[in-house]
Amino acid sequence: MKDIDKFRGCLIGGAAGDALGYPVEFLSAANIFAKYGPKGITEYEKSGGKALISDDTQMTLFTANGLLFGKTRYMTRGIGAPYEMYIARCYHDWYLTQTKSYPLEAEATCSWLVNGPELFSRRAPGTTCLSAIESGCEGTIEKPINQSKGCGGIIRVAPIGLYFSASDYEQREIDLLGARVAALTHGHELGYMPAAMLVHIISFICKYPDKKLRGAVVDSLAMLDDLFPGAIHKNYLKKLIKKAVTLAGEKMDDVEAIGQLGEGWVGEETLAIAIYCALKYNDDFDRALIAAVNHSGDSDSTGAVTGNILGTYLGLSNIPHKYQIYLELWDLLLAIADDMYNDCQIREYDSFSDETWEHKYIYHDYKI
Repeated sequence: MKDIDKFRGCLIGGAAGDALGYPVEFLSAANIFAKYGPKGITEYEKSGGKALISDDTQMTLFTANGLLFGKTRYMTRGIGAPYEMYIARCYHDWYLTQTKSYPLEAEATCSWLVNGPELFSRRAPGTTCLSAIESGCEGTIEKPINQSKGCGGIIRVAPIGLYFSASDYEQREIDLLGARVAALTHGHELGYMPAAMLVHIISFICKYPDKKLRGAVVDSLAMLDDLFPGAIHKNYLKKLIKKAVTLAGEKMDDVEAIGQLGEGWVGEETLAIAIYCALKYNDDFDRALIAAVNHSGDSDSTGAVTGNILGTYLGLSNIPHKYQIYLELWDLLLAIADDMYNDCQIREYDSFSDETWEHKYIYHDYKI
């Protein structure tokens, strides 16, 4: 059964971790603690009264938009392309927001998210994502566009695990979609396999709300053997994630433990750090996010993925108020989460209509 609190928690949680970590993304742990004190950064650093999100949350929103765009085409026309193609088209729209000015003129777009100035802010977008989209090519697992394993593949796929969690899709197909979406821009095995694992973890949490978070992680490891039996780097990924699980059960300083997992600039390290933080503080969203961003590395990405996982596990109702009140695009994140939860109700031969939905996902002219 779908739980709207988990849908909202996943997107708001991910954005919260992103916003907390964004100001310290390029700082060493020593510099973070020197600037913010012995506990590191524990509160939002605001600009214009808002805690700013980065490209991680921007691309997550465009992933969700692509899913809903694709589903609406299926529902209203009876046929459609693979979901990753709709998401790829929405990523092109995100690319326009990073390279052009608002409003867009004479551009064919597929996402209503481009209809407001908020998403036209350039927040340290990943060069691999930009170059891959600019090339006009769409990578696949079978024909990779490059050999990048940067974390740009994993940070944007959480909506896939949410969206299909209550569907009749086979779990392996849901997980594989996560990998395919990451492979659009990141062709290395470690660029897309961690994305499949994150999708699996998010989906597992939604499907089995009474099971422990550790069970979701363990199940995602088993998924790797089924989905990528011949992958060259699979065993390395499994070893790193198992190490994260082990470290989460030990009494060790978080900075020291995270240092054993990496810095988070690449996909497998981002996932490992997020799993460590989410498991160690599985009932405390605040402590998990603080641990996830106070290290020498890609703090906004590790914060975002930690927030996706624990936000889904705990739900929006258990995300502290301090992470919501100043969060940039809070209303938009909530609206997209609710759209994924409610889904398209329009059918090809049905008289039912939804004007707002049509302007979002058919005409793409809905104003933010």
